[in-house]
Parts: sequence; structure tokens; C-alpha cells
Amino acid sequence: MPDASDLRPGEVTVATPEAFDAGLWFIGRIETPWARRADCPRRGDAEAGPLCRITLFAPWAAGLAGLEGRARVQVLYFMDQARRDLVRQSPRRDGETVGTFALRSPVRPNPIASSVVTLVAVEGDTLLVRGLDCVSGTPLLDLKPEACPHA
Repeated sequence: MPDASDLRPGEVTVATPEAFDAGLWFIGRIETPWARRADCPRRGDAEAGPLCRITLFAPWAAGLAGLEGRARVQVLYFMDQARRDLVRQSPRRDGETVGTFALRSPVRPNPIASSVVTLVAVEGDTLLVRGLDCVSGTPLLDLKPEACPHA
């Protein structure tokens, strides 16, 4: 549980609900070069970023059929190391704050991230992609092909 020592000047927290409203399944894990949040880029580079692996758990791997040949994939993942109680944040650490929903920060009530990545290859239960920006080991929530006029 986060504590006040993690707060930047001017940031505001709220009490979080005792129970969740919905359930999710983690369908896989993401492997990236970054072991700590501080090491992650602010935004992944879908063209020149490092090669990352997305491995699906059984039985979800069968859902990858037909994804090969797509150029880009939307990846939804759960930023499990983010605190969830900030409603105002100080992104520049200067005491000036803005509301959480005005930022792309991983710190939010439901720390769900979305990245559109370049699909390099499908290898069995694993996707090789470029363009992620998360800690290695991050839980995978969903995958969707980038919208195209025929799908």
C-alpha cells in the first residue's frame, strides 16, 4: 500500500473503495528490457523501440490465430506497480498539480494502459513487438488488432 512518503508536493489522495466492481483475468505476461518503473520510457517507440515479448497463458494462446500478418496491435495491460489513490498529481514535481484524468500517468484508480505496437512476429503463444513502455512482468489484459477497413 502506498504511503505519504511517495507523494510529490501538492499531490492529493483519496480513500479507495474496499471492494472492486468487476473482475479481470490476466491472459499473459509482458517481457521488456525494463526492471523498474523508473527505467521505462514515457512512451514506447513502435518503430525503433526494443523488441519485447508478450506471452499468453493457456488456454488464451489459441486466440492468437489470424493475428499474424497484421502490422499493429493494441495491447491493454495492467500497471500493477502503480498507486491507485491519487486524484491530483504533480508531473513536474514542482507543486503544481493537475487532475489524474488529464494525464497519461500510470498512477490512476484503474491502472490500465494501452499501447499500439508494431507486430514483428507470432511464435506459438508469444508475440514479438516494438513499442511498449512497461516494466518486465506486467500482466496482460487484452490484445486487439489495430482497426482496419476490412476487419
